[in-house]
Amino acid sequence: MLTIQNVTKNYGKRTALKQVSFTIPKGSCYGFVGPNGAGKSTLLKILASIIQDYKGEITFSKQINNSNRKKQIGYVPQEICLEQTLSAYSNLYFFGKLYGLKGKALQLRASEVLQDIGLTERAKDKVIHFSGGMKRRLNIGCALMHQPKLIIMDEPTVGIDPQSRAFIFEMIKQLKQDNCTIIYASHYMEEVEQLCDEVTFIDQGEIVEKGMVDDLLQKYAVPSIFIKVSDTLPNNLKQFGTLSKSKGGYLLTTETPLRAMEAALHVYQDDADKLERLELVQPSLEEVFFSLTGSQLRD
Repeated sequence: MLTIQNVTKNYGKRTALKQVSFTIPKGSCYGFVGPNGAGKSTLLKILASIIQDYKGEITFSKQINNSNRKKQIGYVPQEICLEQTLSAYSNLYFFGKLYGLKGKALQLRASEVLQDIGLTERAKDKVIHFSGGMKRRLNIGCALMHQPKLIIMDEPTVGIDPQSRAFIFEMIKQLKQDNCTIIYASHYMEEVEQLCDEVTFIDQGEIVEKGMVDDLLQKYAVPSIFIKVSDTLPNNLKQFGTLSKSKGGYLLTTETPLRAMEAALHVYQDDADKLERLELVQPSLEEVFFSLTGSQLRD
């Protein structure tokens, strides 16, 4: 869908992006992961043509006409960009007109989007009375009015309830089925892990690593087991890896998790009641990011 080569952006003496390069395949959900201030929003604004003063080159596929790029891309900003005193329908109608929709086609599309974002019954209600999750869904809906094939989402689930987050996830999965290309920026690792096919880690304006989510998990993440006991932790477990306290028990990071679990079960085979929990912990993208940057994600 697009190729980014050596994109650099400076704000005075501060470098927001430094020599950023990657390629986003058509029809994929591509994630950008990094702490706040890493450069994600700056990069997305460049891709959406909001920021045009930068160095480097961005090449779109023939599906995106460079002469009228803004009207072919759906951009969902991190900030809520809605007119609070208007209804949900009026907000969609307004953004639809900005994208060139008119007449019955505009009215029909607004009704379709209201249904897609689950706000049909609240169509005539003013946005000021909406919950945070409803505003987020409407914010996304405004970016979908012109049925773009490239959709850019900047932290679309910040500060919302679990139900709205689940609803947005289903919307994104449906957009993927419709062969849309989605660029998804977040500092919530579990979201990117669940939604995205590929991911780029970005920190302090530079790319730390990039690749398929499953490949990165396999390449960097070290498996662990969680164990919680009612007495003293067996000393023989220390030989398998590194122990740390976690959630009322212990996390054992080890290259041989099955052997470690077998050793723990052997110790408690005659005192099973003392072994409260023993489970394999799946590697996570957050662990990968930590191993690459030496610092956890910052809110």
